[in-house]
Amino acid sequence: MERNQQKMKRTLPNIKVISFDADDTLWVNEPYFREAEVEICAILNEYGSPEEITRKILRTESRNLPFYGYGIKGFILSVIETAIEVTERKIHADDIAKIIKFGHELMQKPVILLDDVETVLQTLTKRNFKLIVATKGDLMDQERKLRKSGLAKYFHHIEIMSNKKESDYRALLSHLEIKPENFLMIGNSLKSDILPVLAIGGKAFHIPFHTTWEHEEVRPEEIENLDIVQFENLSQILESI
Repeated sequence: MERNQQKMKRTLPNIKVISFDADDTLWVNEPYFREAEVEICAILNEYGSPEEITRKILRTESRNLPFYGYGIKGFILSVIETAIEVTERKIHADDIAKIIKFGHELMQKPVILLDDVETVLQTLTKRNFKLIVATKGDLMDQERKLRKSGLAKYFHHIEIMSNKKESDYRALLSHLEIKPENFLMIGNSLKSDILPVLAIGGKAFHIPFHTTWEHEEVRPEEIENLDIVQFENLSQILESI
């Protein structure tokens, strides 16, 4: 994979719609889950190491994605299921109550914007791009974060998706009546934000976040020989569109 970080002044003249992922692209999200996992592993410490418990939670989450989808509720339900499994149904109701409380706390975390987010959105709006959000997660939680962020005013459309596969992006573009060559996706996940958009003929900018959910990681062979445009931060994209 060749990661292009050079300055590319206005090299995408056909772009009309710019779509942003939300979690860990516009605001902080993943670190909150990692903090919760530390607390959960402390509750279950007599049943396994933090690495073992975390691995089992991820396995349960992945198995449950078709049922619960992405987001806090699915995470907490998967943690409770894992706790019941690893304790062989011996977990005390008080500990389950603590886990549920972690979910409530996650739902109330502050929305912390990443650097230069609002400046970038203001600039792109002035350049007459149509801006949208395309993100996965729990509907109510994502709506809460968008509302608290103060960013909703910049977006023509908000799409909270159950998944981000090629078919999901095709459906989104059909709804927006936009061709793939006129569409740019910006996000932190190669698996969800970049690869499926490139596969359908759209453009994509990858902006890595320092923490990535393991489920979103890709194998090296999946990105081999791909020319993925990557930037260190969001403000750098303004030189290319």
